[in-house]
This record gives sequence, C-alpha cells and structure tokens, in this order.
Amino acid sequence: MSAGEDGTRIQALIARAGLASRRAAEGIILAGRVRLNGRVVTELGTRALPTDRLTLDGKPVVAEERIHRLALNKPPGYLCAMRDDYGRPLAASLFKPAIAERVYNVGRLDLESCGLILFTNDGEFAARVGHPSSGLVKEYLVETDRPIPADFARRFVAGIEDEGETLKAIDVAITGERRCAIRLVEGRNREIRRALKGFGLRAALLRRVAIGSVRLGDLAEGSWRELSAEEVASLTATAEGRR
Repeated sequence: MSAGEDGTRIQALIARAGLASRRAAEGIILAGRVRLNGRVVTELGTRALPTDRLTLDGKPVVAEERIHRLALNKPPGYLCAMRDDYGRPLAASLFKPAIAERVYNVGRLDLESCGLILFTNDGEFAARVGHPSSGLVKEYLVETDRPIPADFARRFVAGIEDEGETLKAIDVAITGERRCAIRLVEGRNREIRRALKGFGLRAALLRRVAIGSVRLGDLAEGSWRELSAEEVASLTATAEGRR
C-alpha cells in the first residue's frame, strides 16, 4: 500500500476519473468501496502510485486523458441521463464521436425543455457548479399556450406554494402576450412548468439561454462547445463564493 509523500491521494484520483467530487470520494472511501492493490482502503490520507491498481466497486479507476467542460444546446426530446430503459435519445450522445471520454450533465433540463446545459467529466467542477447552493442564475425564455395573466410575474417573484415547496423566481419579464423571460437561482424540479400550471398555462417552448456568465448565444441546436477558461473561472468563483 502506497503511503507517505509519494503518489497521489486516492480521493483526487477518483475525482480525476470523473467518478465523484473529492468530497464525495471521501465518503466512498470511508464506506469501504475502494481497493488499492486488492486491499480495501478506508484511510483518507492514502496515496497511490501510477503503478498501483486502484478500483472502485471492483472497477479500475482510470484518470481521464482529457478534461472536458462543455456547453450543449440540447434539443427537445433528448434525455439528460446516462441511460434510458425506454430507448429515448440521450443528450450525451450528441458529443459522439468527437468526445471519446464519458461526460455527464451538470444539473438538468427536462425531456421537452431545450437550450443550455453543461456537461463534464470533471468531478470537482460538477460538484461545485451543479450544487443547489451554487448561486448561479439561470435564465429561460418561455412561450405559453395561452395569454399570460397580468399577475403571473408578481406572484412568481413573491413565491408560489406547490406540493410543499415554494416556487420562486428572481424576476420575470413579460415580453409578449404569451412570452416571458424568467431568471431562477435555486431551480426546483420542473419549477417553471409547475408555476405555469398553477395559472392554467402550459409551456409550448421552454429554452434556457444562460447559466451564470455562460450564454447560449448563437450555438446551434444539437451543437456544443468547450467552455472558455474565463467562463470556467467565473462559474467556479460564483459557486465558491456561496460556500
């Protein structure tokens, strides 16, 4: 078993493999799910050398050759999951064959929603940016099936009680009879659709156009790009500033 100052801490190796954040990796180690050269490891200070064999739940832990932090313009009808028993198309498949590494979504967009969503194989980045307390503002453009009531914006900003939760937007700008722009921070599951439903409305189009400093811009539907170093730094700084 490798120890001392040589090698790399095993929680860092698990994070580099895109399997979990360092903090989550510590819990995995303490649970006895990690083996180093065939022996269960539960000490968080343990280090591994490149020649050591590290496994998680019996599968090798291999650091990704390339780290990706990606912005995707997800089309409607694509699922944000790594597998689907019903055979629906997966958003992650849109990166193939250009991205050989396994990347996964940071946060979510429901099946029929479209627009900006982040993908990565960087466990640390995903944990920071994807955490509900990250403080990242998310902006959506919405088109409804019926005219939007005059008091919708005011009530959504004030807070709408639904199923034991408070649905609350930072601000809502009505831009047309059936159109509005909505900004959220701590987005709850299907929050905008649930808020609309309370007013007898349905979202005919729900597109996310921004996450923090990252904007969808003119990125074509179904296309993706790597985040710039400035965008990564801004997202991380905002998330860390809330902790």
